[in-house]
Amino acid sequence: MADFKGKTILITGGTGSFGGYFANYLLDKDFKEIRVFSRDELKQEEMRLKFQNSTIKFHIGDVRDRDSVDDVMEGVDYVFHAAALKQVPTCEFFPMQATQTNVIGTQNVINSAISHGVSRVVSLSTDKAVYPVNALGITKALMEKVVQSASRKLSEGKTVLSLVRYGNVLFSRGSVIPLFLKQMREKKPLTVTEPEMTRFLLPLKEAIHLVGFALKNGQQGDIFVRNAPSATIGDLAQALKNIFSSDSEIKTIGMRHGEKLHETLASKDELLRSEDMGDYLRLSMDNRDLNYNKYLSEGDKKVVQTEDYTSQNTTRLTAKEVEEMLLAQPEISAELKNQK
Repeated sequence: MADFKGKTILITGGTGSFGGYFANYLLDKDFKEIRVFSRDELKQEEMRLKFQNSTIKFHIGDVRDRDSVDDVMEGVDYVFHAAALKQVPTCEFFPMQATQTNVIGTQNVINSAISHGVSRVVSLSTDKAVYPVNALGITKALMEKVVQSASRKLSEGKTVLSLVRYGNVLFSRGSVIPLFLKQMREKKPLTVTEPEMTRFLLPLKEAIHLVGFALKNGQQGDIFVRNAPSATIGDLAQALKNIFSSDSEIKTIGMRHGEKLHETLASKDELLRSEDMGDYLRLSMDNRDLNYNKYLSEGDKKVVQTEDYTSQNTTRLTAKEVEEMLLAQPEISAELKNQK
């Protein structure tokens, strides 16, 4: 993990699931200051009351507004760019809003960080950016391109821009596990879109470690992914039922518009440029320039990678293994304690 001693850290979208968990993780890291940047004053107040820490500063602003980004960027060492519209239905109905936040907002953050001499920026992406079929994935894929486009222009010693890409983060706001827990508390059926749908599963703690690994090891334009297991949504629902001895039935409601049956964490083309770093994969940036002759007339002699890295062909957890993963999470422990 990178050294945070004496550093000023900016978290955009800092009142979200990642921001709250990351700020808590940093509390014993001897940082100089954490700046939480978001447009939600209610969540900022809740976070302020929770931490009651004078070294955590709260800034109202919006990544869409370059002036407000510039105001918070002065003196920052590291930026963790988590601000985004993340819900598939929201982005489907309001694609231009998703574009404003996820694409233009990212450009504002990146350009501001470069102009203020920030040391490193890690931007958070999603597996939905690979072969995107919905507005969330499309805007996140463009976000990745914005970051990599800027990184191509930076010389050595300038701001280092890297990305992380992950699948479903357990207990993140708007994810399926909090929904299932709510449905069980209310004695309602667990609404599963498609039982055989698979998703990568990543505990929040591991998401934090992935981000820290990218901060420490990132080179210009790198995308880091964690080698992660997956599970079917049916097994995830069953695991939660088993943990809480719930009588709620599992009700299949069908796939929603803009969903995939399986997600892809890295494409086969990206895997050609990948480096296995143990728990993590580094996906190096495609460094082609505007001279495409090599690719149009000469071709590329690399061995063809035949498979993507997907939630279908990664390690698949059984319902029992999902139970074990969930029981290790503090959110489940707290929920079990509340039921006693």
